[in-house]
Amino acid sequence: MNESSLLSSLNTGLFVGGEWREGSDGKQIDVEDPATGKVLTSIADATVEDGVAALDAAVAVQAEWAATPPRERAELLRSAFELINERADELALLMTLEMGKPLAQSKGEVTYGNEFFRWFSEEVVRIHGRYSVSPDGSSRLLTMKQPVGPTLMITPWNFPLAMGTRKIGPAIAAGCTMVVKPASQTPLTMLRLAQVLEEVGVPKGVLNVVPTSRTGDVMGRLISDPRLRKLTFTGSTGVGKKLVEQSAEQLLRVSMELGGNAPFLVFPDADLDKAVDGAMLAKMRNMGEACTAANRFLVHEDVADEFARRFGERMAAEKVGRGTDEGVTVGPLIDQKAKDKVSELVDDATSRGASVVTGGRATGEAGYFYEPTVLTDVPADADLVHEEIFGPVAPITTFSDEDKALRLANDTEYGLVAYVFTTDLGRMIRVSEGLQSGMVAVNQGIISNAAAPFGGVKHSGFGREGGFEGIEEYLSVKYVGIAP
Repeated sequence: MNESSLLSSLNTGLFVGGEWREGSDGKQIDVEDPATGKVLTSIADATVEDGVAALDAAVAVQAEWAATPPRERAELLRSAFELINERADELALLMTLEMGKPLAQSKGEVTYGNEFFRWFSEEVVRIHGRYSVSPDGSSRLLTMKQPVGPTLMITPWNFPLAMGTRKIGPAIAAGCTMVVKPASQTPLTMLRLAQVLEEVGVPKGVLNVVPTSRTGDVMGRLISDPRLRKLTFTGSTGVGKKLVEQSAEQLLRVSMELGGNAPFLVFPDADLDKAVDGAMLAKMRNMGEACTAANRFLVHEDVADEFARRFGERMAAEKVGRGTDEGVTVGPLIDQKAKDKVSELVDDATSRGASVVTGGRATGEAGYFYEPTVLTDVPADADLVHEEIFGPVAPITTFSDEDKALRLANDTEYGLVAYVFTTDLGRMIRVSEGLQSGMVAVNQGIISNAAAPFGGVKHSGFGREGGFEGIEEYLSVKYVGIAP
């Protein structure tokens, strides 16, 4: 399917109560191609009234949906998994058009994101409780797990499919109904995903999708509604903190997957070939626009020069361009604001003494492109040491021993993921235990896996997505005491 036919086949309305409809005031959101700055298409822009209608629909079917046999929910997820596989190419193209990443990376996201549907289709039938005798023998203790209830899901722009499937998958599995608010920069993939779930037979009202440019008003109204029982958000720490404050009014169950400042540690015994390969994956996946992206490269002084040389050569060889063009490995950043922020961070670092190994400039006559960049001699007071870069920039600093490496790695308010490269088994264990991080990738540049619990500590949030733990976020435990 080519670009024009794909865009013309989209439902661009709100998906509320199983029906596609325009926003109540008729306003629309323009969705831009970040490679050109031109509008791809326009979609309905939800009002507060539309958001309430979506929650009304979710509440209306919650009890019936919760009572659906687990196997039926499992089969719906499995059917969606299979249909997404069939439509992987069109979903990947849609993601590349609205978000910018190269087609190969978009196809990788379809594969990764779809795994959450397969994984949770297998977890549905394993929701269980327990039975025991009280210690004094006077009663029987029964515990059961039930769906939390209607859930509000706020997803980011950087992984338009995977950030949705990793929330929708466990919610369907647990028996929760949903209102989804995708990012206004990249709503098209979520709308297409809603079409897929509609096609496989997910009942009306179980999934509702309401893109909106009036996020604060619409989400604020829903979060304050006593019928809502859970909020899950992926995005910046600043926004996450505000949402947690708002959620306190109704004491909502909350899951927060927030920002990161991932350290990438290279020890002197590391296999440098693997370390450079891992660095390319950890830094350049999604053009560095990922909460899991390696943000600070901490390299032992004995191997720092060689690592920087090899890494710089690899980064310089990347091809920058529109993600649909052949051979392109680095697409645009999401918008002008993101491009300006990356430029500011690099300019700040170089003004403080950092050296440019490669890159260091915005590029392209149109769109929001920035060159893959490697910096060395980065001072500790540079802004990009402390802030999430969200771009293709790799700052390198050095350390002299393991203790200092851990101090540098942990010197951040964030704690989502860390990367460690070493061939010493003892060091793998010591460093993994010492890192203040929810996840640690050892000798690999990708950590995300549907079968593993994804999430952080400190200001990177709380709650887990994926793994055996992922479905628990959507379940409440009920205890029943029975007199014999």
